[in-house]
Amino acid sequence: MVGSSLTDDEKKTANTRLKVGFVVLVAASMGLMALQVDPTPLQLAVVIAVGLVVGVGLLWFVLRNLADYRSSLR
Repeated sequence: MVGSSLTDDEKKTANTRLKVGFVVLVAASMGLMALQVDPTPLQLAVVIAVGLVVGVGLLWFVLRNLADYRSSLR
């Protein structure tokens, strides 16, 4: 049987990068949406900061539900 080619440290690093990427993607998306209404630099910074908070909230929600789903499969 073939095992994983990644070590535990590599898995942890990849998992962390995916989480950070998800949060940045949400924040960048909100920033790009805000650019459609011609915001001031301060407004754009606030929207991106709010996007980071929303991204962290979404990540927490997804990971919590994923853990519940995985535990129900066992």
